[in-house]
Amino acid sequence: MESLALRALFNGAFADRRVLVTGHTGFKGSWLCLWLDAIGAEVTGMSLPDEGTQAHWPLLKLDKVRSLAIDLRDAAAVREAMEEIRPEVVFHLAAQSLVRVSYRDPATTFSTNVAGLVNLLEAVRSCDSVRAMVNATTDKVYLEMNEARGYRETDALGGHDPYSTSKACAELITECYRKSFLDSIRPFLRVATARAGNVIGGGDWAEDRLVPDLVRSSIASVPLRIRNPHAIRPWQHVLESLSGYLSLAQALLDRKSAEGSWNFGPDESAALPVCDLVAQWMSQWPGAQVESADGWHPHEAAVLLLDSSKAARELYWKPIWKAETTICRTIDWYRNYYQDGILKSRDDLAAYVDDATAARLHWAIPS
Repeated sequence: MESLALRALFNGAFADRRVLVTGHTGFKGSWLCLWLDAIGAEVTGMSLPDEGTQAHWPLLKLDKVRSLAIDLRDAAAVREAMEEIRPEVVFHLAAQSLVRVSYRDPATTFSTNVAGLVNLLEAVRSCDSVRAMVNATTDKVYLEMNEARGYRETDALGGHDPYSTSKACAELITECYRKSFLDSIRPFLRVATARAGNVIGGGDWAEDRLVPDLVRSSIASVPLRIRNPHAIRPWQHVLESLSGYLSLAQALLDRKSAEGSWNFGPDESAALPVCDLVAQWMSQWPGAQVESADGWHPHEAAVLLLDSSKAARELYWKPIWKAETTICRTIDWYRNYYQDGILKSRDDLAAYVDDATAARLHWAIPS
């Protein structure tokens, strides 16, 4: 898929550059590796050993991407790998990322998302090749307001559940390392955090996520029990958030003042109640069935919206796919995969880049 035009994306910032992606076998990480490979980066991935569950990563067959089975909680292994890889850019996506799992197993959630991050930052600060690091956290790091306006980067951090709290901690830890160690000892290394919305797209089979649950319901014709039908979420295609991460890393490499935290949320039209997304899904995939999940459920925020005006103003970044396009693309991916065995990931990436180029987005047009 790599071409001269693709290598020129993000002003060629990643072509022939050594890049480390933690959590590369996960949903978002696998899409990031696909994109980085397409634009000519020398990619190494670091993730937990494969547990044999259904995943997007092996379907992509990215033969040029080196894959390492390393647990971030193993500090010695992380540091040894960092010294051997000597990356110039690090994207940190590895995490225990499920809210309901974090209620069942808070200890693993905190050890992975907090201690694992500390181990990675220790390895990064001892490796003088690293020039930029983007730590992907979540829109759930904010202290819950339940207001109509979107959360801004200057709003207070919080967290009700163990997952959200662990990611708020990750924000504070990243800023601590930047101020305490990196600014003075490693002035040419720049670090930032990125907060995205509820990411959807093809290739996600995680438990307790709405779209994978809808896919399973559609395939098996078994009713899906919906917990919080009126909860509002900022739904966005996975490629939208990744274009933000890559734009941010480019700015860090260009030594612009891009450190700190950044929101990368979807178009305003994509902030929908769960029931609206379900209705759109059912209209396009009639096999899906839903019913109300009565009874007690662990706390989840009623409203999650992001204000991405900072990214628009300073990185010239903006989302391009509205909710209808995002949902249609996602349904099309799964239907092609299950009905015809066709993988649409590269087609989706090509379509996204084409739309960004037509919209004259900053990252899609070489300067």
